[in-house]
Amino acid sequence: MFDRPATRQTMTPEAFASLGENQVAYIKAIRSEQVAFLSVEAPILEAGHLVFVLFSADGKPIVLADDHDDATDGANNLELETVSVH
Repeated sequence: MFDRPATRQTMTPEAFASLGENQVAYIKAIRSEQVAFLSVEAPILEAGHLVFVLFSADGKPIVLADDHDDATDGANNLELETVSVH
């Protein structure tokens, strides 16, 4: 019944990171003071606000929004499916 030994295929970290690329994104709420740490191009915002960031599947920020609906609209405009991350 189980004559063959099980073989494992491993993925490189790069291949794993590219899963869902240009197809899937997620939205995360963060504090406005954290935005500047997302990338060199990120704006410096006034502290004390909640903002929403649309991230690509590999974790790169794509859209910065004031509310969840605007971040979702950004995903829709880019034809990305948003997924829930916990």
